[in-house]
Amino acid sequence: MLLSAAILVWVYMSAWFIVAVWQRDNGLVDIAWGLGFLALAVWPVFAGMPLGLPYFILAGMIALWALRLSGYLWLRYRRREAEDFRYRQWRQQWGRHWVWRSYLQVFLLQGLFMWVIALPITLSASHQTTGSPIWHLPGLLIFAAGWLWETIGDAQLSRFKRDPRNKGKIMTTGLWRYSRHPNYFGECVAWWGIFMYTLPFEHSIWAVISPLTLTWLLLRVSGIPMLEEKYRDNPEFQEYARRTNAFVPGVPEPTR
Repeated sequence: MLLSAAILVWVYMSAWFIVAVWQRDNGLVDIAWGLGFLALAVWPVFAGMPLGLPYFILAGMIALWALRLSGYLWLRYRRREAEDFRYRQWRQQWGRHWVWRSYLQVFLLQGLFMWVIALPITLSASHQTTGSPIWHLPGLLIFAAGWLWETIGDAQLSRFKRDPRNKGKIMTTGLWRYSRHPNYFGECVAWWGIFMYTLPFEHSIWAVISPLTLTWLLLRVSGIPMLEEKYRDNPEFQEYARRTNAFVPGVPEPTR
């Protein structure tokens, strides 16, 4: 299953790369991200693998997360006027090599991370449940809490950005009052819940690599660091950052 999942991810991301080259917009990879996990979750069904009810519940969790995220990013993609600033900067840096570097460093690299983070899915599809099903319920509840937190955070930010009066301003209300990145926090919580849900499956302990990798990416690589670099010279954001936790929600410090 791990090998077939790797092949599926390669074909899937290569197809999205072709579309991105045609559109000259690597931001499409963000939409592909969520839907890729959905493809990995439904693949075992079409492959005729022996799957039980716990796996179908897991697939439903993945579908809920993936469709919500990709739908949200698709709407954001339709509204914006230019390629996401992160990918636009890379395109400018890469110059005439942008095509192959986009394939390797955007699509295939994200495909690799997708394959790693999807380990709870692939391991659950290829192994039977042998442990106590007691882990299913807390895993499901943690996933639901994280998914809801992420969904509310994204909805609040989207509504804030749609108001022309907020152009150039920093979102500091709602969940964003307690965390500078509540959507990322919710996403991590959701995937830790997914991992916990899969613990009754044989060899599923190895799937801990999944939420660890996602947490590392969001905290140290492509999530918080890249977004906050954009606002490093923004005094309003720096004051917001001084009094608000970056990731885990907490009570904000008083305004000076």
